Amino acid sequence: MKAPQRLQSLIDEGMIDAVVRQLMSGKEATVYVVRCGDETRCAKVYKEATQRSFRQAVDYTENRKVKNTRQARAMAKGTRFGRQAQEAAWQSAEVDALYRLAAAGVRVPRPHNFHEGVLLMELVADEQGAAAPRLNDVAFTAEQARSLHAALIAEVVRMLCAGVVHGDLSEFNILLAADGPVIIDLPQAVDAAGNNHAQRMLLRDVANLRDFFGPFAPELLHTDFGHEIWDLYARGLLSTETALTGRFEHKGGAVDLGGVMREIDDARAEEAARLLRLKTPQ
Repeated sequence: MKAPQRLQSLIDEGMIDAVVRQLMSGKEATVYVVRCGDETRCAKVYKEATQRSFRQAVDYTENRKVKNTRQARAMAKGTRFGRQAQEAAWQSAEVDALYRLAAAGVRVPRPHNFHEGVLLMELVADEQGAAAPRLNDVAFTAEQARSLHAALIAEVVRMLCAGVVHGDLSEFNILLAADGPVIIDLPQAVDAAGNNHAQRMLLRDVANLRDFFGPFAPELLHTDFGHEIWDLYARGLLSTETALTGRFEHKGGAVDLGGVMREIDDARAEEAARLLRLKTPQ
């Protein structure tokens, strides 16, 4: 196919040789299958503007570092330069998270390069060598659901041990590769120790896994891995070798009404986004 304008500079620089086809298009980026020498990779082209709400952006970008104080002031004021810097920081966050998590052994696409708003990375493939499907596009037996759920909980733990919370983990951003699930889409990833919303995001990520696999293996609906994982992490007892039970005893105490309302708002926003993704042709 004819190379999109945003990919032409990568061709000119010799980073890619040809654009094979468009793989998918979402609200934040369009992904293409490309050829790089003898390898087939994918190129994620970030769109110029996103549809993220301001509240969500603040939650995700809390304590993220920027290059200099000028950028920080511009981002705080919402100037044109500030918005450009904020978008660049959002894109760079995914690149940084991919390198960090890949080094920690987390199953994410292997990044190769990042150039002018285009992320060049590994193409996650199925057993036939084609682009791997999302979990949402596959049906599972109870045994498969239990196995995949356990594997993904282990990945969540590995991510947290590396200091990262995905922040938007669901069946829509997990691919089923030939050798198991691979986690994608990380621009909203947050620092577990530096973001005050990290616990809430991790609990939501784990709940999304439970709610997706639960209909295939109903016993998963009664688990509480999220609170168990975070409690162990907060007490400095979590490692990639920690044996989890899926059970957690909640202690009584004052109810955080504000937190509850935010959970409700997040659930509503997530459901609206899910319905939009289902209606959007891939």
